[in-house]
Amino acid sequence: MFDILIKLKWYFKKHKLKYGVILVLLLMQNVLDTLPPLFLGRVIDQISSGSMTQELMWESVGLLLSIILISYLFNYTWGYLLFGGAYDIESIIRTRLMGKFLLLSPSFYERNKTGDLMAKATNDLRSVNVALGFGVLTLLDSTVFLLTIVIVMGVTISWPLTFLAMLPLPLLAVIEAKIGKRINETHSESQKSFGAMNDSVLEVVEGVRLTRSFVQEDAENKRFRKMTGDYLDKFMKVERLDALFRPLTIIITTASFVTAFAFGSVLVNRGQITTGDIVAFNIYLNMLVWPMFAIGMLFNIMQRGNASYNRIIDVLDVVDDVGDDAVEKIENTSMNFSDVTFRYPTGDRESLQDINIELKAGETLGVVGRTASGKSTLIKQLLKFYPSGSGQLIIDGVKVSELSKSELREKIGYVSQENILFSRTVKENILFGRPDATEEEMFEAIRLSAFDQDLKNMPQGLETLVGEKGVALSGGQKQRISIARSLIKNPDILILDDALSAVDAKTEKRIIESIQKSRADKTTIIVTHRLSAVQHADLIIVMDDGEIIEIGDHKTLSSKEGWYSTQHSYYQTGGGPDDRV
Repeated sequence: MFDILIKLKWYFKKHKLKYGVILVLLLMQNVLDTLPPLFLGRVIDQISSGSMTQELMWESVGLLLSIILISYLFNYTWGYLLFGGAYDIESIIRTRLMGKFLLLSPSFYERNKTGDLMAKATNDLRSVNVALGFGVLTLLDSTVFLLTIVIVMGVTISWPLTFLAMLPLPLLAVIEAKIGKRINETHSESQKSFGAMNDSVLEVVEGVRLTRSFVQEDAENKRFRKMTGDYLDKFMKVERLDALFRPLTIIITTASFVTAFAFGSVLVNRGQITTGDIVAFNIYLNMLVWPMFAIGMLFNIMQRGNASYNRIIDVLDVVDDVGDDAVEKIENTSMNFSDVTFRYPTGDRESLQDINIELKAGETLGVVGRTASGKSTLIKQLLKFYPSGSGQLIIDGVKVSELSKSELREKIGYVSQENILFSRTVKENILFGRPDATEEEMFEAIRLSAFDQDLKNMPQGLETLVGEKGVALSGGQKQRISIARSLIKNPDILILDDALSAVDAKTEKRIIESIQKSRADKTTIIVTHRLSAVQHADLIIVMDDGEIIEIGDHKTLSSKEGWYSTQHSYYQTGGGPDDRV
């Protein structure tokens, strides 16, 4: 149950002074909290015996007020430190999670859904926060405070009476331990269900236009209602178990009160304790209601926190399947693919087979072929998105597998098919490629990407908000902003992965010509379905089913029979890309 505290000992060790102060203040407050009933019992005995004077009454009132004030100051201080520490731990773990999310390769995100990852970064972290704040409080109150009261009751009133009143407590601990274990299991299940529901919400929001266009609102609503019902059922299992704690505590507390009242009356009649003692004892018993209730809450809170922290640790302990070895820096961008073969971690067949390419620094490589022929997979190997396959991929004489990801990607400007934009302004999205770029460099990148005219037509120019994932822009505008974002980086290697599919032929020609002129001495790789985008390339490869079936320049390939010449002839007669060929 307390595994979470052991797993987080690194934080407690680092802040041992703070938690030492918390413990000392709690102990002092516990002692102070036991004094008022003791004074009240003495006052009652003094009143009963007729020895109470006005002076003694005012002294008692003043002493009680002083105790209350000091107890308040102690309570405020340790509360601030304890709950502040819980939020500090939550912040540290959330930052580590984000750092992990940014480092992990795409294969991790293929195995884990976004909604579940969000649940771990929100709901699960909140459970950890509660365990380390309110949970630690209940732990101390259900042990230290409980023990303090029991000792005071035994020493100042009667050990036999205290013993009989405490008899039901072990039974409470045993029952609640078993319930707490079951809560741990059901809480994990409910959190997984919440993650799935969360992921469904993201899909519905992102695909709302598609849903409406196919008139599937009712079907999606029913599907989501089913997922909500599943989460509710699993969550209610946790709550049903949680609901058992309070009745158990009340029943056992009542049993203690009945025992104390019955046996206490006997002791008063025997003259072994006074009336004031029995009043004070019952006040102490009433004070024990919270520690005993805290025992039940402790099992619940700690089990939830432990289950949630285990889910978070599952992410933090993931070892990235893409190596990140660092060697000497690469100076130029010559590339050599030698018998490169690759299979996706979740695949059952080779996605690349015996790829051999030699590209000198400053040359342009065109990659064409049918849909799903392996073009983008080739690029992902170059970017170290997945573990290296067999064969060798070498840049500037250094194996890509031996380069650090940051060193490699710093040399590359990559424009993917997805054209991901952030919910920020046009300017912020472009400068994401190079935050320290000058305004002149930014406008040059905009000109090269043929986005200058579109920018003039935007109501707020560079300060125009693009909406979530660029929802306020057309496909062509998103592509050109993505291209500008990579060009502003002025990378040694520019990769356009089908990044011109949404622009017209005239705009495509302008962008290609701009890239040719501005990047005459730099390496460029263009993946496309349009042959017009690669006709200028120094080397063109045609891919099919993960293999290179044709290789050469435009003149060579268009003059030989094959996929490329067939496509080229189709273009010349006024057709477009035809993957059926």
